Amino acid sequence: MHAETRCARCGPVPPLHVPEHIGAEIVASVVERIVADADPPRQPAAPLWCPWPLPPGWTMTGVAYAGDDRTGVRATAVACAGPAPLGGGPADLVFIAEEPGVGLGTRFAGMAGPDPGPQLAAALTDPGPGHPEHVGQARIRVGGHPTPLWLVHSPADRSAYAGEARGMWLHAIAWPASAGHLLAEDVVLHDLTEWTPPELVYGAPSPYLHGKA
Repeated sequence: MHAETRCARCGPVPPLHVPEHIGAEIVASVVERIVADADPPRQPAAPLWCPWPLPPGWTMTGVAYAGDDRTGVRATAVACAGPAPLGGGPADLVFIAEEPGVGLGTRFAGMAGPDPGPQLAAALTDPGPGHPEHVGQARIRVGGHPTPLWLVHSPADRSAYAGEARGMWLHAIAWPASAGHLLAEDVVLHDLTEWTPPELVYGAPSPYLHGKA
């Protein structure tokens, strides 16, 4: 018998909590849960990264966190949806912040293992532009700071980027794969635990947070 949630490949993992609906009240309740688990300055609240301002035509479509009463919140996720940057229909983005070893970001990215560390280590030795093995970067602003994200291996139906912000892994996963081009634009991530914009627009619940990924 095991008290924790278990993954067939990774073993014990924190349980994932995904509200069925999305709206201002849902976001406020998740923020309250995250902040209640914090113990500053030893353990600040896990960030809840959301693009703000949202790209034109985009909406927030979901929020989630991983953890329990014993371990606290160890990972958070925000989903957004809108028009694909290169046309051709809708696109979805999920941003995940997590402690090392949780594995939520790699699960959505379709990667093996709990962390993107091995792939990022290879990316940091990238031979540079023009080389056939060059790995591109996405540069966004996270909490007011320029932050690089590296492209990591993922199934063909999505593109996945990983990096680090505030001492936690930061993942950005886009569906379809071409939607990753949005990260080449002027994307700014804001921590909703610090302030939730009342102008946030909400859309239909993300199918990816609810099991499609």
